[in-house]
Amino acid sequence: MSPARTAIRTARRPSRAQVRRRRWIWLIVAGVLGVGLAVGISKIDVQQAIRDITLPLQHDDIIRQQAAEKDLDPAMVAAVIYSESRFRDQESHAGALGLMQITPQTARVIERLSGGTTFHTSDLSDPQINISYGCYYLRYLLNHYNGNEVAALAAYNAGTGNVDKWGGSDLQQSDIQFPETRGYVDEVLSKQQDYRDQYAQDLGLNG
Repeated sequence: MSPARTAIRTARRPSRAQVRRRRWIWLIVAGVLGVGLAVGISKIDVQQAIRDITLPLQHDDIIRQQAAEKDLDPAMVAAVIYSESRFRDQESHAGALGLMQITPQTARVIERLSGGTTFHTSDLSDPQINISYGCYYLRYLLNHYNGNEVAALAAYNAGTGNVDKWGGSDLQQSDIQFPETRGYVDEVLSKQQDYRDQYAQDLGLNG
């Protein structure tokens, strides 16, 4: 091969430095594209993750079913579950069980009022039964206090005896004498609106 052709081939062949530089350029471009795609996806994932932590919602199918059956606002049911258990099956220091934190004593009252005969305490760990019982009790309290949501929620937390002493069907939030119960009612009413705003479709509130 002549020196001239060798010189031409050598001039056309990229140097190692050029190859390395091109490789880095492609890696940077691929990285930028990957980051852009990841950011787009992660924004959705992060927003969903934040909502799942700050305002969780589970068993929305049961909530919709029971709310419709008991003529309740499903957002209120979700808010009660949030305030009672943050959607975790657990037992309180007072012995209340499950998502809607129902005591065995209250469950037996609900069973008697609803005509049931087969209740077992372990049933309260079943989301279907727990939410069904909780919704039944909420409807009972709303009827008892002529639709007064403040009174019904206060009674769910502090019992009907206390609410009757504080004003019964005429109860206002300022009449609640237990700070814990007042805070509970405030939280449920606030979260009820949040669930309406953020989970309208999941809770069947769009139609």
